[in-house]
Amino acid sequence: MSAPRLGAHMSVAGGMARAVEHALAVEATALQVFVKTPNQWAARPFGPTEAADYRRAAGGAGLAEHTLAHASYLINLGTPDATLWEKSIASFEDELARCDALGIPWLVVHPGSHVGSGTSAGCARVALALRRILGGRTGGAGVLLENTAGQGNTLGARPEELAEILRGAGDDDRLGVCFDTCHALASGFDLRAKDGYERTMDAFGTTVGLGRIRGIHLNDSQGDLGSRRDRHEHIGQGKIGLEGFRLILNDPRFASVPMVLETPKDDDLAEDRMNLGVLRSLVGR
Repeated sequence: MSAPRLGAHMSVAGGMARAVEHALAVEATALQVFVKTPNQWAARPFGPTEAADYRRAAGGAGLAEHTLAHASYLINLGTPDATLWEKSIASFEDELARCDALGIPWLVVHPGSHVGSGTSAGCARVALALRRILGGRTGGAGVLLENTAGQGNTLGARPEELAEILRGAGDDDRLGVCFDTCHALASGFDLRAKDGYERTMDAFGTTVGLGRIRGIHLNDSQGDLGSRRDRHEHIGQGKIGLEGFRLILNDPRFASVPMVLETPKDDDLAEDRMNLGVLRSLVGR
């Protein structure tokens, strides 16, 4: 088995190519970025050479095919509110276009919230949005639905919900899943030891299919099993512990899947170096 592709979510302050510089500084072989400010609807235009500079930097670093973008937190494709739904679709289409310009292969999005309309209605709403979005595209970046912690009315805590959305969106090959370890534990999937890990993978395998997992977020969890708390912790310092990460890092089914940290850190990236060091120490064990 080849070494897993490991990296972290990196800041793009100062230009998109800065994220590649940060990745190289921690010897990352995978990367995640925002392609616009995640808590604002408006997106600033890329600078005259910004997209080309990013593509050149990512290609030179060997990261071009192993990068994820994460969509804005404001987007809610599951809402029953027509105005917000249309605004979310337009924003998501813009982010996909920005991924295309940068050569980023996958855009990760939370399925959203049904806002009280019910899980089935919410999943149908997300599926309809994705069918419309992808129907207007001929190529470029694909979409990864992220499993969620299950707080409130959020969709996607269960793989059955993700599968329902994928089916409703037409099982398009430009659709997949991003598996978040913190969210999995918080939503009730015990991946801390081998038996529970295999049950978790069986649950995802028989619904969405493990081949559709095209990105992985490696986050320990402040909340315990079934807590429904979306609170990330440093690797080995939360409720998952090292064994759960050892299992996923050494699973040959995910050998080529980019795995990225979304753990707390300062600008000097010391925490990224620490967490990546812990993860690398588990490979091959």
